Amino acid sequence: MAKTIEEINQKIKKGNVVVFTAEEIINVVKEKGLKKAAEEVDVVTTGTFGPMCSSSAYLNIGHSNPRIKLGGGKTYLNDVPAYTGFAAVDILIGATAMPDDDPRNRTHPGEFNYGGGHVIEELVAGKDIRLEATAYGTDCYPRKKLETWINIRDLNEAVLFNIRNAYQNYNVAVNLSNKTIYTYMGILRPELGNATFSSAGQLSPLLNDPFYKTIGIGTKIFLGGGIGYVAWQGTQHNPTALRTDNGVPKRGAGTLAVIGDLKQMSPQWLVGTSFVGYGTTLTVGIGVPIPILSEEILGYTTVTDDQIYAAIVDYSDAYPHLKSTIVGEVNYAQLKTGKITIQGKKVPTSSFSSYSKAVEIAGTLKQWIISGKFQLTQPVASIPGVESGVTFKPLKERSIQS
Repeated sequence: MAKTIEEINQKIKKGNVVVFTAEEIINVVKEKGLKKAAEEVDVVTTGTFGPMCSSSAYLNIGHSNPRIKLGGGKTYLNDVPAYTGFAAVDILIGATAMPDDDPRNRTHPGEFNYGGGHVIEELVAGKDIRLEATAYGTDCYPRKKLETWINIRDLNEAVLFNIRNAYQNYNVAVNLSNKTIYTYMGILRPELGNATFSSAGQLSPLLNDPFYKTIGIGTKIFLGGGIGYVAWQGTQHNPTALRTDNGVPKRGAGTLAVIGDLKQMSPQWLVGTSFVGYGTTLTVGIGVPIPILSEEILGYTTVTDDQIYAAIVDYSDAYPHLKSTIVGEVNYAQLKTGKITIQGKKVPTSSFSSYSKAVEIAGTLKQWIISGKFQLTQPVASIPGVESGVTFKPLKERSIQS
């Protein structure tokens, strides 16, 4: 049995495509068997909704009169600094950027109430954003100061561009020290007081296509409530990470760089987020369709939470000091019970990734496909897989002589 994306798109056009979510397909294959299900099912939809720091938006605000060259000066959106080193009026706001006057961790732990992720959420929500800029002035761009309000409706371009999203598995964070610590995995209480994780598990996109056989550059996706595309492999992409016998990564592995029109998106699926003692970020909703081109690909989408293992990592010492030691391994079925056992101790668990929202994203994408609103795309190139030898390397530090 073999299908093509073109054949599946024809079924979408005709209104007879068969689509299940990654949660639903598990029981479908149990009831029908892999061979029969692969013949009948055309698409499996996935979803994830969680904090994704390497997110940003780039904007073109249009030229003022007289013209101003923002590059080389300083530009702020709602007091959050934006990067302007492109050209005259192209700017980029990063999810973790924060106001210059934010106290940060001077009084520990800092609150980090507002940052770039919140600006992006408010921009998508249609709110006016205050822009303040200074420039050095040139003969062709004489203006040296600009204060105005901008709104997404008036921008020439507003594009979400996230260079590392949809992590393929991730750590479970714990704290072995005797003091509370504040991390991007949340507040970790001392002496194994709690454990936090962040993955949709059996619904997560790259865990349903562990070897990137259908997800590649140009894959059309649900992004922030609108349409987006996979632009490249994400930063820190590490396909050679340790895997189980069925190919599922047991450590952080693949990542995706994604892009899409911010004007189509929704603040429901792009949410500015604050982490006490750490900083700000953006919680992003992503859904990826998996075309069922073969029994093999369908088999990957039947992965269940009890088959997905993650490393338990001490964030008080091993993580900050780049040590490879782990406290243990645990599967997502265990994590989702609310308690796991670590070193003989019952430890409460909590997730920063919303499984219920992931279900909603996968279900929304399913309905888009069934209704004919969303067709699949053929990737123009693959993202590096296990055979590529690509791995994520730490910084090679070299002393700088004066």
